[in-house]
Amino acid sequence: MKTKTITLISALTALSLVIFIVEAQIPPIVPIPGIKLGLANIVSLIAVFWVGKRNAFLIVILRIFLGSIYAGNAQTFLFSLSGGLLCCFVTIGLSVILKDNKIWIISIIGAISHIIGQLAMAYLLTNIDQIFYYAPILILSAIITGSFTGIVAQITYKRIKNINLY
Repeated sequence: MKTKTITLISALTALSLVIFIVEAQIPPIVPIPGIKLGLANIVSLIAVFWVGKRNAFLIVILRIFLGSIYAGNAQTFLFSLSGGLLCCFVTIGLSVILKDNKIWIISIIGAISHIIGQLAMAYLLTNIDQIFYYAPILILSAIITGSFTGIVAQITYKRIKNINLY
């Protein structure tokens, strides 16, 4: 890996981690547990197209690991990892099909997959079927928040995509 690539991955990881930490300090928008904007995913979405799929995956893994250390909770790590990995795989897969002019659509589907990954982890940890009753509310919130983060990522990527990185 080139020094420029390592530096860029580090900078994007740091940016996404700072956004994650700042967002964690913001009071919840709605009084429903598990619903948040997911602003750090803006960086992940941009990274898929700007620095490549492999590097974007690395950024997501590093952010999840470091963010979980910040949160200081093993459950946070498990939920973040299950949702984040599924979202990342779906985002990378969709990026091949939809290209960079549909980042906002990729974001919505990625947000929904994130919820599915977290619900699956919740079920594995609790073995309670009723956890899935919560799915419609979480999926609706994922559509709304995924739209927002996707539009921000789409606009940002459009402005920076022609910057020569290497």
